[in-house]
Amino acid sequence: MTKKIHVIPHSHWDREWYFTTSRSKVYLMKDLQDVLETLEKQPEMRFMLDAQASLLDDYLAWRPQDGDRISNLVQKGQLVIGPWYTQTDQMVISAESIVRNLMYGIRRCSEFGPVMNVGYVPDSFGQAGNMPQIYRSFGMDSTVFWRGVCDDMVSHTDFEWEGDDGSRVLAAQIPFGYYIGGNIPESEPESSRFWEQECLKKMGHGATDNVYFPNGFDQAPVRKNLVELVAQRNAADPENTYVISTVEDYLRDVKAAAPELELVKGELLMAKHSRIHKSIFSSRSDLKAENTAVQNYVANVLEPLLVISASLGNEYPKKTVEYIWKLLFENAAHDSIGSCIADTVNEDVHTRNKQAMDTALALAELHGRLIATSVAGDKNRLSWTLINPLPQKRKGVRIFTTYVPSDSFGIVNEKGEAVPYTILSMRDLTEYVLNQTIVLNPSDQPEKPEKVYEAVIALKYEVPALGYAQYQIADENTAALLVESDVLENEFYRISVNKNGSLDILEKQSGRLYKNQAVLEENGDDGDSFNYSPPRQDMVIRSSASQADVRIESSPLVSRAIIHLDMKVPADLEKRSRGIADTVMPVTMTVTLKRGEPVIGFETKVENRGLSHRLCVLFDAEMKTAFNFADQQFGSICRPNRYEKEMAWYEQAAGEKTEAAAGQPVNWAQSNAWQEPPISIEPCQSYAALSEGERTVAVFPQGVREYEIVDGSVIRLTLFRTYGFMGRENLLYRPGRASGESIIETPDAQLLKTMVYSFGAAFVPAALNEARLPQLAKDFNSPVEVYEYARFLNGRLIFSQMETVGINDRELSLLESDGNLVVSAIKQAEDSEGIVLRLYNGRHQEAVGDRVRFARRPAHVYELNLREEKIRELPVVDGEVVVDPIGHCKFVTLLVEY
Repeated sequence: MTKKIHVIPHSHWDREWYFTTSRSKVYLMKDLQDVLETLEKQPEMRFMLDAQASLLDDYLAWRPQDGDRISNLVQKGQLVIGPWYTQTDQMVISAESIVRNLMYGIRRCSEFGPVMNVGYVPDSFGQAGNMPQIYRSFGMDSTVFWRGVCDDMVSHTDFEWEGDDGSRVLAAQIPFGYYIGGNIPESEPESSRFWEQECLKKMGHGATDNVYFPNGFDQAPVRKNLVELVAQRNAADPENTYVISTVEDYLRDVKAAAPELELVKGELLMAKHSRIHKSIFSSRSDLKAENTAVQNYVANVLEPLLVISASLGNEYPKKTVEYIWKLLFENAAHDSIGSCIADTVNEDVHTRNKQAMDTALALAELHGRLIATSVAGDKNRLSWTLINPLPQKRKGVRIFTTYVPSDSFGIVNEKGEAVPYTILSMRDLTEYVLNQTIVLNPSDQPEKPEKVYEAVIALKYEVPALGYAQYQIADENTAALLVESDVLENEFYRISVNKNGSLDILEKQSGRLYKNQAVLEENGDDGDSFNYSPPRQDMVIRSSASQADVRIESSPLVSRAIIHLDMKVPADLEKRSRGIADTVMPVTMTVTLKRGEPVIGFETKVENRGLSHRLCVLFDAEMKTAFNFADQQFGSICRPNRYEKEMAWYEQAAGEKTEAAAGQPVNWAQSNAWQEPPISIEPCQSYAALSEGERTVAVFPQGVREYEIVDGSVIRLTLFRTYGFMGRENLLYRPGRASGESIIETPDAQLLKTMVYSFGAAFVPAALNEARLPQLAKDFNSPVEVYEYARFLNGRLIFSQMETVGINDRELSLLESDGNLVVSAIKQAEDSEGIVLRLYNGRHQEAVGDRVRFARRPAHVYELNLREEKIRELPVVDGEVVVDPIGHCKFVTLLVEY
């Protein structure tokens, strides 16, 4: 049967890996010049620029004179660009990061000409379960990828992929990778053997007579004589047709053939034919924690704060926000966020994280200041403006650092009512602070206090939805005293600390006591930058075998337990194999319980002194389950605690059964049938949970977002892991060759330093959906922002600014929702000053709608797609919009115009 072979010229361009971005950009200058020259000389030639708009920006930053050449070739269809800004990871990266990556990528590429309208992801380590819906909302009906699917799931490489929300796209898998056709021999008989073996035999498993055959590989230069080679092949094989093609041409021909496609559903993480690295979620845990922090802050706090500021007449800094996101996109690339890169490259990742967070914090500070100083009132009176980034009224306790003119003071709200607070710590900084004050207008001297104290306080607050409330200092002391205590307690829990540092948690509503919680577990890591892998001779150490030093302090607003442990662990894998724990690893865990809040806060400070090991924290849900629940991009996902069917496939293919151990599948070290066994170490976005009947137990990671369920009952949350090489051979969890470069040592990845990892936990007496875990997670990760205004602080501490006269009320709310749907984004529209509000259904397999009420009636409310194009107008009735129920994992985007 005659086949049509689509030879697709491309280069998969890792901007960084074992080399730095600086080095790859230098080579990009040469390689892309060659591409442009080749395309201009050969009109029949095509070239795909790895679907990354960032490569155009990199190139044109140094060769701006080639902009018109690029536009000309794009408009002719020879140079294929877009739709991504960078080739993003899908498992660690947030929904908003993925959406903005596509949005900014499409917008940038559109400046040159047509954009490839395909979700092309040649090397990401697995495909997230909600990507079909994301692609569809960008107007894409197809995707091309390599990793995550195996022949036990589907018999053809063209199939229909259904996302968790029910959206479907045509998927074309590249079964042997994007590099399979990268090295075409130019002489016989090698050339014919190559085409027969690598193209017709290996790649000929599509659903039609069309064959996808990529010509390219990592950082590959253009094959300048490819047109000639394809012509030679056509002459040598008249039974088939070989054409220089593109991804879109291939997909167009597949669709035209109208094949009956098989259906594949959900998340794609099977590692039979290609490696998934299903524990890369914790590689370079310190950088993963940075990424989590900056992603959460930008989407959950900064952008809503800027919307509030813009509503008061301040400019929304779109280009600065874009700058922050593009720094994050550089780090979102699959190798960069995977941290499967050289130490020097990870330094660059850290620098970009720092630049993004520094800029985001400075923007929030400036606009918090603009909001605070816009309020009418006595400017000589110290104030705290509490800014709520969520569209629901909130009350709780906020812990923050402030500067006050007395060690005894009061706080009052906008109504003049006393507000309680607790001082957690205080120090005298009078000389330092007052020496920083700058008076720009000498005619308007501020009142300088005699004393200035830096205080960490816990403040009880109540703020309106998506708005602010301003509290002020008062003379009468409203502090609630912090005293020593035996327990931590609020409306939801009574927590006692055992002598070994574990917690006994009484959940008050049900009366159930959860014993021995938050146990730390340390064990060896024989893996590398791609995979965690247990040593063949491991030694597991738990904090429950230690003696803890415990201090508990409590007030009516907050309780804290400071638990110190000196865990004795092996110095390295050799000591571990001999059962020798000879190194002290100091750990301090601070447990915080706030009034009115059902999530228990944890901060774990570790002084790491051991090599090649892992530290996790354990929460026993005291239930036996077969499935667990977590969130993914725009919704929930249910996963088995053990992949029984997939493990059966693996074991059947494994052949000889060796190295079996209790509770572990067989032959992990020797089988080459699968690239990796289907282990149950999983990613999440903001929570992982077990639920049974009317009980739900959840963890909320704010650092590494990786978990595993042990014995159907215990949630094991990874805090960090360490290793010494980029790649290693013959791991228990990844047999065979090394991933990456085995000769590259990564001593920085041993993380021999002091680190802090934060997370939360909740024990809810309710079924999964009634537990409202997505809302708890959103609240936990979207703290109320506090801006302190005091004239004596106007100086070098916060940059001096001219004083302004405030005209606004001390309380403001823009809009409010019922909170049935979860907020993903509140931002200003890209092409107008309207407010974009993106909501999703976080409930599991249950449709739900919402209502949005506006403080000021909008002129129009529209539903948008992810390109921010209008789909339909929604009616505004009595100052509110009703969002019809949407199904499992569905999202909806609204545009509010005034």
